[in-house]
Amino acid sequence: MVAGAALLLVVAAAVVVRSLWLDSVTVSSGSMAPTVCTGDLVLLVRMHGDEAARIDDIVTFPSPQDGGQVIKRVVAVAGQSVVIKDAQLFVDGRAVDEPYVDHASIDGVYTATVIVPDHSVFVMGDNRENSIDSRSYGPIPTSIIDGRMLWDMWHDCS
Repeated sequence: MVAGAALLLVVAAAVVVRSLWLDSVTVSSGSMAPTVCTGDLVLLVRMHGDEAARIDDIVTFPSPQDGGQVIKRVVAVAGQSVVIKDAQLFVDGRAVDEPYVDHASIDGVYTATVIVPDHSVFVMGDNRENSIDSRSYGPIPTSIIDGRMLWDMWHDCS
């Protein structure tokens, strides 16, 4: 009887943790490759309301274009300026070191300088040539961020 009650308590705790704090998603595009690839299963910490996302967080949110779930990297937060020149990302006038981006594959995408508004972030996919992100739809409100990647549980970029 005690073992049954303990098991019930563990299951109940797991349900509460999953529903309030954790989630998982299967990645449906290659826009974050090679960091996160199509078919990867990632564990997320749920974001609630207007929680602050930090630079380099990998976050999920509904696409501003079609509402489908997307995963991108936060490259700038509220108040920062963002510009891309000769395939190099600059935040607040400083070049950003991005070892996860294959710069040789980028054909020189340019953007005008954007100042990220309050309660917003600028997101980009690591696979820059195959990512629709804030370069297309602008900064996203932090209130629409569903989760922050905690762990890539099944990583397979083959």
